[in-house]
Amino acid sequence: MTHRSRFSALLLPFALLATIPVGIAGAQNKNEKQIHALLATYEASLNAGDAARIEQLYTEDGVFMPAGFLTATGRPAVRGAYDAVFKNIRIAIHFTVDELKVKGDFAYARTHSDGTSTVVATGASGPEKNRELFIFARTADGWKIARYLFNKPS
Repeated sequence: MTHRSRFSALLLPFALLATIPVGIAGAQNKNEKQIHALLATYEASLNAGDAARIEQLYTEDGVFMPAGFLTATGRPAVRGAYDAVFKNIRIAIHFTVDELKVKGDFAYARTHSDGTSTVVATGASGPEKNRELFIFARTADGWKIARYLFNKPS
């Protein structure tokens, strides 16, 4: 490969990026940053066992679908589900975003989490690993969790 062809090959990705309208790319980046911030707040609230804060991160009709438990629909039910979880276990986890897509007023994130969970009654602690799917909706108050489910990787 000649010097000129290497240079041309390096310029191709930048040329393709230049074809994306700046307004759209900037809005997408802004939305993605807001969603990453929402996920960071969710992670901190989950690790703190703060069901009241988590409830506020959901849309009014938000749905929480934890593996092995009943589906919770609407903020009061979501709050109750997290209260029940925190009575039984404490969680110390970190989310990694594997995929994030924004389309208009909706977005989804596919994530995985690693950390530990501790049984409140016994103090027994062990690894906690999950894979998650979040669906977000843009509301008047910013991005919120509209649907959330998780399960254990096989």
